[in-house]
Amino acid sequence: MFGYRVPDPDEAMLISGGRRGLGGAPFRVVTGHGKFVLPVFRKTRFLTLAMCEAEVSETCVTRQGIALTVKAVIAFKVGNDHESIVNAGQRFLSDQDQMSVLTGRIFAGHLRSIIGSMTVEEIVTERQKLATEVLETSKTEMAKIGLTVDSLQIQSIDDGKTGYIEAMAAPHKAAIQRQAQIAQAQATQAAVEAQQAAARNQAEYARQTAVVQADFTAQVDRAQAQAAQAGPLAQAHAQQEVIAAQTELALRAAELRQQQLVAEIVKPAEAEAERIRVLAVADAERMRIQAAAAASHDRVALERMIIDQLPQIVKEAASGLQGANVNVLNGADGLGEIAAGLVGQGLTILDSVRKNLRAEGAPAAHPSAEVQVRGKGQDGANGRVDID
Repeated sequence: MFGYRVPDPDEAMLISGGRRGLGGAPFRVVTGHGKFVLPVFRKTRFLTLAMCEAEVSETCVTRQGIALTVKAVIAFKVGNDHESIVNAGQRFLSDQDQMSVLTGRIFAGHLRSIIGSMTVEEIVTERQKLATEVLETSKTEMAKIGLTVDSLQIQSIDDGKTGYIEAMAAPHKAAIQRQAQIAQAQATQAAVEAQQAAARNQAEYARQTAVVQADFTAQVDRAQAQAAQAGPLAQAHAQQEVIAAQTELALRAAELRQQQLVAEIVKPAEAEAERIRVLAVADAERMRIQAAAAASHDRVALERMIIDQLPQIVKEAASGLQGANVNVLNGADGLGEIAAGLVGQGLTILDSVRKNLRAEGAPAAHPSAEVQVRGKGQDGANGRVDID
């Protein structure tokens, strides 16, 4: 709209002409809203409220007489209150760039004054204290011209070629370098120890790996050797078992053959020899009896003598059965029948002697006795005992 003016958010609109502003100010201050301004009759100007910056590079002498070049940056602006805007407008409205120039000069003076009361050590180590004191001392003057300082930063402190700051820092540098060297040595030692430990671990791992591989190789070799020997060992074992079986079979065949020879040759021969011995004993006994009877011419006496000798004859016949080939076919009854047969054989011999005695002049013969005992055993089966 024609004649209606609105300031920017970071500006203050100053309207001069007409009635005065607050507090007798030669202009009215408008911020944050618009205002209708009569053209020709009123004049409108704008004052910045934005943040401004001023740089200071000043050579200052400390309490020790050492010249230091100090560089600082000041951040300032026009105050937001009505009084600050009026004060700043009256001083800088026509040339607002002068705010930075004047602010730098003000802070340079205060900076020289404060540094002159401090030592180099205090300035270097207590920069924040220096900035705070400069701000406090300049606050009143800045308020008079309508400016407020937001911050003061000391950028650098240089002693030129005197080397005071460097000499002051030398012990600290030496200590720091010493600590750095110690730390480096410790780090190097730790690195070497770590490398040695890693090398030992690698060697131990390699050793364990070699042991395991050797053990595995030995096991494989043993398994292969056992597998290679398994066939011949099994074959040899089988052959050994075959030889053992053949040997045992041969031994059994020899034992069987020996038993057969004993049964077929030895036992019959022993039985035949015993039979001949018994007959010879009986014949000799007959001849003795005949001789005795002929000498005594007493038949009764001879028979008595024969009867007396009958037990001895039976005994001789029984002793001949010890090695005879006797086949018992009907068990316990057969044994009884053998005993009866022995008695019967003795009687037969006695009867044969009697007959020979009756036959005068008959030649002596070699009698043979054959006794056959027949009967039934306890189980009813027929049995026979043959004595040759």
